[in-house]
Amino acid sequence: MARSTYSVTQAQSALPRLVREAQGGDLVAITRRDETVAYLVSREHLDAIVETLEIVANPAARKAIDEHRAGRTRFVPLTALDDE
Repeated sequence: MARSTYSVTQAQSALPRLVREAQGGDLVAITRRDETVAYLVSREHLDAIVETLEIVANPAARKAIDEHRAGRTRFVPLTALDDE
């Protein structure tokens, strides 16, 4: 993912173009006095961030992720569900 950086002044004068950049998948940083103060991201990117945060905040999901990383996850074919 590319990252573009613009000052607040530059961003104000180029907002429609920056929105298109963000929609295209670029992360657009907005700076004031050489410090990043905001980011412009697409809705899809923000949705993915929020979904990740929700998963990480869910204790059952965290446990499942940890079990998988530890090699303790057992996978079965979907057809095995028909037998239940």
